[in-house]
Amino acid sequence: MATIRTATTNWEGTLFEGSGKVTLESSGIGTFDVSWPSRAEEANGKTSPEELIAAAHSACFSMAFSNGLAKAGTPATTLATTAEVEFTPGKGITGILLKVVGTVEGISAEDFVAAATAAKEGCPVSQALTGTTITLEASLA
Repeated sequence: MATIRTATTNWEGTLFEGSGKVTLESSGIGTFDVSWPSRAEEANGKTSPEELIAAAHSACFSMAFSNGLAKAGTPATTLATTAEVEFTPGKGITGILLKVVGTVEGISAEDFVAAATAAKEGCPVSQALTGTTITLEASLA
């Protein structure tokens, strides 16, 4: 069964002088300020579409990786994943770097990297972002 998740943005003003608020409707966990300077310069306590994509990607990848490791008989104790989404004004999103460090008993470093690579390719967010280069750094703790 399909699920739908919803977020809304209320924007006021022009791109460069205006600002907005993004509300995570489905979860109800918050409303977050957004602006062009927070996207293209310093965050200054505001978020950006790229940060929201990074959050989605790191969570999705971690879930896919955890599932793959468990199915292989080597469940993870911990996975610490960071997604870095690079945004270049005028070009858009120019790359994503996934970094994961895991604690997994009974797995070799090579098998850990292979499982991480499979998770990167199989993660639904990775699949939705196929228009950009996604690189991976994976290591055991």
